Amino acid sequence: MDRIQFGRRVAHWRNRRRLSQQEFASLMRRSRRWVEELEGGRRQADPNLSVATEIALRLGITLDRLLCDPVVLCPAESEIDAVRAALARHDVLTGRCDCSTEPMPVADLQRSLWFARTGFQAGHFAMLGTQIPRLLIDATRAAARHEGDDQLAAFAQLSLTLELTEAAAIKWGSSELAVTAGQRAVVAAERSEDPIIMASAARQLADAMTAHGQAAAAVAFATAAAERLRPELLQRGSLGLSVLGMLLLKASLAQAAVAEADDHSPDAEARAVPALLDQADEYAARVGADGNELWTSFGTTNAALYRVAAHVQLSAGADAVEVAAGIETDALNALPRERRAHLLADRALGETQAGMRKEAVETLLEAEKLAPEEVLCRPRTKRLVEDLRLLGTGSAEGRLPALADRCGLPG
Repeated sequence: MDRIQFGRRVAHWRNRRRLSQQEFASLMRRSRRWVEELEGGRRQADPNLSVATEIALRLGITLDRLLCDPVVLCPAESEIDAVRAALARHDVLTGRCDCSTEPMPVADLQRSLWFARTGFQAGHFAMLGTQIPRLLIDATRAAARHEGDDQLAAFAQLSLTLELTEAAAIKWGSSELAVTAGQRAVVAAERSEDPIIMASAARQLADAMTAHGQAAAAVAFATAAAERLRPELLQRGSLGLSVLGMLLLKASLAQAAVAEADDHSPDAEARAVPALLDQADEYAARVGADGNELWTSFGTTNAALYRVAAHVQLSAGADAVEVAAGIETDALNALPRERRAHLLADRALGETQAGMRKEAVETLLEAEKLAPEEVLCRPRTKRLVEDLRLLGTGSAEGRLPALADRCGLPG
């Protein structure tokens, strides 16, 4: 049992029943501290079945619903608002800290961020709503209070934390929040004086701008960053090649979005997409084996995933399906769950575009098994499920209503 998700469900249903933590503790004959630790996923041991059964009884729901309620997988709006509020704090916004406490050591910041980024790559996006505010505050204070090399390293961690905020906001469907975080990440990256961090922040901002309907600006920004930073990145080995390659991959998706939105010469705009993908392929070949330096998952396999996504963006579903089919299974399975589930969601979109709607349902169900939040919580995937309901899916029709229900879509 996932303690964090179980705790989220308990808190969700306790709030639905309008019970305070103290009132629920009294019903359970436990302390308020016990409830706080349970809901925060901090209990050292998973609750046994008898405890879970009693919790369900006190909350007036079935045990099955307590153990697996897909709606609770998704972040509450209050949690996303907490991230917005953290970004709007005076100390986080200005980078100034008048507090007397010692700043968190950079090594501790790195460990905290590693834990959160690992969760993201495992496909756990909702939990970031409670982790990111603390990360932002700690990293901002560290950048304000440290000096010398430690300050530069703290700015790098602040930029990477803001990148994570941007990536989570994309998953949550909040492009405005993503752009805000992405812009802040670029500023912090410049303060770090590290071209690796600068390139990493630039690729995330390009992604956010594309999602926010600013694809042309995203292409211009990403390609300018790549041109400016390329000489230094090429001297930084596989890590430099990885962030440079990812910057070009993000530019390729932005260019595909430009072509899709162009009413006058979409074909001309689309012809620029393969060139960007090919450049990224060249860097991937130089890196060699697929890697995950600085959480890029960069290599020939991830570059192929972006080629699939570009075809989908261009509404070339059959081409997307063909490229997806050519990706080696072992290489794909070596990627983080988030990447694999993202590919499956893209493939399902391509299959839908190609009229393969039965296959699209099967692909979505496969993605759900791999990373439920990628399917049940992301707005773009939920829209696809709704489209499939309207279009009809032949022999897969019987499996679609249950998937739509798990997505929280109205019947």
